[in-house]
Amino acid sequence: MSQAKVFITRQLPEPAHSRLKEAVQTEIWPHQLPPERTTLLEKVAGKEGLLCLLTDPIDGEVMDAAGPQLEVISNCAVGVDNIDVQEATARGIPVGNTPGILTETTADFTFALLMAAARRVPEGDQHVRAGKWQTWGLTLLLGQDIAEATLGLVGFGRIGKAVARRAAGFNMRVLYYDPEHEPHPDDPPAQKVTLKELLSQSDFVSLHTPLNQDTYHLMGAEEFAQMKPEAILVNTARGPVVDSQALYLALKERQIGGAALDVTDPEPLPAVHPLLTLDNLIVTPHIASASRATRGKMAQMAVDNLLAGLNGTPLPNCVNPQVYRT
Repeated sequence: MSQAKVFITRQLPEPAHSRLKEAVQTEIWPHQLPPERTTLLEKVAGKEGLLCLLTDPIDGEVMDAAGPQLEVISNCAVGVDNIDVQEATARGIPVGNTPGILTETTADFTFALLMAAARRVPEGDQHVRAGKWQTWGLTLLLGQDIAEATLGLVGFGRIGKAVARRAAGFNMRVLYYDPEHEPHPDDPPAQKVTLKELLSQSDFVSLHTPLNQDTYHLMGAEEFAQMKPEAILVNTARGPVVDSQALYLALKERQIGGAALDVTDPEPLPAVHPLLTLDNLIVTPHIASASRATRGKMAQMAVDNLLAGLNGTPLPNCVNPQVYRT
C-alpha cells in the first residue's frame, strides 16, 4: 500500500492530512473550489484511491478515467448522492462514507436555524446595524414561540431522532414522516403520521431525508399549500429535496411564514437568486456539520475507509457491502 497513489479533491484537516501523506502517495487539490470536470478526469488517472467531497460528481466516466486499478472511493460525507454507487458496485469498487459522527452537530445546527427563524434573529441584527433601533417596541419583530409548538420531522433517521430529543427540552409535540421507519421503544417521543398530516399540523417542518428519486422535490407547491400560514421550513438535508421555485413563491406570497436553509438548489446559491430578495428566509452555506471536532473526525473516518480499501480489507463504513460478496 505504501506505493499506492491517491487523489484527494480538497485539503484535509489535521491530523488526517499528515496521516494519509505518511501512508500513501498523495496528490491533493489545493484550492477552495472543487476541481473542474476536465481536471478531475485528469487527476484521477492511474490512481488506486480517491477521497472526495459531496461537491465532486463521481460517475462511470470518472472511474473509467481512473482506470481498472481503482480500488476504493471514500466520500467525506454521510450522503453519497454525488457518487454513482451502482456503477462502482458493478466494478467491485467499495464506496465509503462518514455516518454517525455528524449527527449531533447537525442536529444542533438544525435547532439553531429553527430558533433563529422563529425569533427573527438575523432581522434583529440587521435592524440594529442599520441604525433603526430607537426604543423598546411592543410589536417590534414579533416571532413565534418554540416551547409547546408542533415540530414535524420529514425523515426519522439518526439526525431526525437527535432533533426530536432536543425538541423534548422545549416540550414540543413531535410528528414524523418516514415510510422506512417503524416505531421502536428506544425512539424519542414522536408520532408517526402521513406527510399530509405532518404538513397541516406542524408549526415547524424540518427535513432530514436523503436525496434520491423518491425525495427529489419532495417539498413543492402542493406541499407548501398544505402547511400552516405561519409555519417555518428548515432544511439541513439536501437542497433538491425542496423545489426552489415553489419555495420562492410560497415565501413571497406569505403562504408559509418562513424558511431556514443550510442546503440549496442550486448550491451554492448565486447572490442574484430570487430567494435572496426575501426577508423571511435565512440561508447558510452548508455548514451544519462545521464544528472543528466533527469535521476533523469526518476526515479521519474518510481516511480510515480509504486506507482499508487500499489494504484490501472491508471499509469500516461501506455503503455497498455487496462488493465483498462477489
